[in-house]
This record gives sequence, C-alpha cells and structure tokens, in this order.
Amino acid sequence: MAQTTLDNITKVFTEDDGNEIVAVDGVSIDIDDGEFLVLVGPSGCGKSTTLRMIAGLESISSGDIRLGDRVINDVPAKNRDIAMVFQSYALYPHMTVRENMSFGLEESTDMADDEIARRVEETAEMMGIADLLDRKPGELSGGQQQRVALGRAIVRDPSVFLMDEPLSNLDAKLRAEMRTELQRLQEELDTTTVYVTHDQTEAMTMGDRVAILDDGRLQQVGTPLECYHRPANRFVAGFVGEPSMNFVETTLRDEPGGAVLEADSFDYPIADEIAAELPESSNPVLGIRPEDIEISEGAPSGEHEIAATIDVIEPMGDENIVYLQFGDDSSVRGKSIIATIDGMRRFESGQTVTVHVPESAIHLFDGASGEALHNRRLDAADSQVPRL
Repeated sequence: MAQTTLDNITKVFTEDDGNEIVAVDGVSIDIDDGEFLVLVGPSGCGKSTTLRMIAGLESISSGDIRLGDRVINDVPAKNRDIAMVFQSYALYPHMTVRENMSFGLEESTDMADDEIARRVEETAEMMGIADLLDRKPGELSGGQQQRVALGRAIVRDPSVFLMDEPLSNLDAKLRAEMRTELQRLQEELDTTTVYVTHDQTEAMTMGDRVAILDDGRLQQVGTPLECYHRPANRFVAGFVGEPSMNFVETTLRDEPGGAVLEADSFDYPIADEIAAELPESSNPVLGIRPEDIEISEGAPSGEHEIAATIDVIEPMGDENIVYLQFGDDSSVRGKSIIATIDGMRRFESGQTVTVHVPESAIHLFDGASGEALHNRRLDAADSQVPRL
C-alpha cells in the first residue's frame, strides 16, 4: 500500500457546441496509506468525477494522480491496483455470487484456480455471504447484493478501494447497519479508501477525514469535527450539520462601549478580541448552530439575549426543532432562525421567548467572499457532538 496523491487535478468536458464545462477544478489532496477519506458535497459538485479519474474511468485534463511515487495518469484502469464499488452494484446477472467475486481475479491475474477459490470463500465468510455463493444476483436482497459488490472488491486485495455512493440504494435502517459494517471492514483490512457520498451523516460518521467539494472546487479537507466546528467558509458551515447553521447578515459598528454587529432586528455586542479579527467597514455574516441557541421564557436581560417569537415547532421525539422570528417589522418577518432543544421542553407557536446566542459559539464570515473570519472557541466545543 502507498499514499495516494491528487495534485491539482482538473477535468474539463467539452459540449457539442464547443462550450467547456469545468467539472473538477484544481483539486489537491494527499490521502494517507490506510486512511478512510470521504468526498462529500451536493449533486454536481464533481465528487464522482474525481473518483472516476482516480479509477482511470475518466481522463485527466491536467494535474497528476500518484500512487506512491508512481504517476498513474495514463495507466489503464485494470493495471492501477484499485478496486471500485459502484452505486448500482454492477453485478453480472447471469453469474453466481462465486463467479461474480472470482471474475476479476480470473481476468486480471495469473492466480491459480484453487487460490482464487480460497480467497473468494474467505472473503464471503468475512462478509457473511458464504451461504449465498451459489445464488445469482436476482435471488438476493439489496443488502446482500451490496455485500457481494464489496466482497468482489475486497477479494482483489487492492492498494486503494473506491466507493461511489454504495449505500444510496438501501433503506434507512440497512444503510445505518452497512455504515457500521464498512467501518469495521476498513479497520480490519487497513486499506486506503476513498468514499463518495452526498449524505453528510455518512461523511461525519465514517471518514477519518472529509474533503468537501462545491462546484468542482475543494472547499476544505479536515476531520469531521474540524469541518463542523471550524469551517473554512460559509459554504462548509452551511453544508455540514442538520439542521444547518443559521446565518444572519450584519454590519460592524463601533460604539463607545465596544464593537456591535447590527442586524435587521437586533444588535449583538462582540468582544474586542473578536472585533480585532474583522476587517474595518466589513459586513460580516453571523453564524450560529441550532443546538447552540438557548431558549427561555421571560424578557431578555443580558447583552446576548434577544426577544423572539416562535413560528413553528417540529417535534422529533428526542428533540424539538424550533423556528424563531425576530422583530415586528414586516421587512424582517419570514427571516427565521432555527434552534434545536430538548424534546421534553414545551413551547407553543406564537409564544414570545428569549433567545440566548452565546458569544463563545458564534462564527463570523466575510459578507462578500464567505471566508471564515472567526470560528467558535474550540474549548467550548470539545465536549459537543454534532447532531446530524
């Protein structure tokens, strides 16, 4: 096994009318040996195209892909020592499970038949499908077919596993079970894995690191909690976490008592050390995660407390998702923020409450570029786990 490196890779598609579409734009990532890296982002962000370039199924317009010290840009897919698991499973319907799992070894290696058979049986036992080896794909459930597809990749013992949304066709309960199964397998096999998904829950729970893409550009690479608590920009902050981070546009104003963020319907004082991180005459965007917002009855009494009206409450059982509105002015009505509170707490739609937005938990982003200017204090976040 070896480190896998994406060095400024770009993919440009040319349409019939000659227009060029940049699907992947200068992505650079160093993937450590044995690491589980998740490529995540919205549909059309370039994550599957990136995976297909690693696999050799798409050509590279510019940049290099290296496996160890070897540049593999022009190496045929079958010679890259890479195994890929597809969203559609891509099993041969006329072959048995045993034949599906052994086919790649038979076609791409000179391995003896008894060694192939041994590998297939050992992998099938590991995947819990040993009793299915003589069945055909049409006789299997979706979860069983997914295990066969994974087993077909594992039996090859590649340097790198590539997985393109392999759980998206499963129901929610089975998807959760397979997430755990994949994590266990990856730890057991210790093989470098690049996993593509649009599901942030998969990204946050499975990846050693996540690489977040948008519009073909890499936005941030980091551990799941780094991306959650210290997002590099507004896009990352809004994409990671469910419900997503609240954003409030503000104007920075200097007052005799200190700096204030002026929003449409409230003022929010900030400490001098936070204000020092902001450019002068800026219009920062205030960000706060729903679980960091505190709601109480009674009138505001502190400088970071704001009167609000509850618009809608969505009970989820363990928590309530509360939509809040500030101010009476029709120009600001409809600009709600979301809070998540304990499911046993009871409030009513239309009720006036006090919202506390802790200064230790706020994020600030540049109003023009979206780049992060200030992230929450990590010492206040160390004990918190994101709700997804």
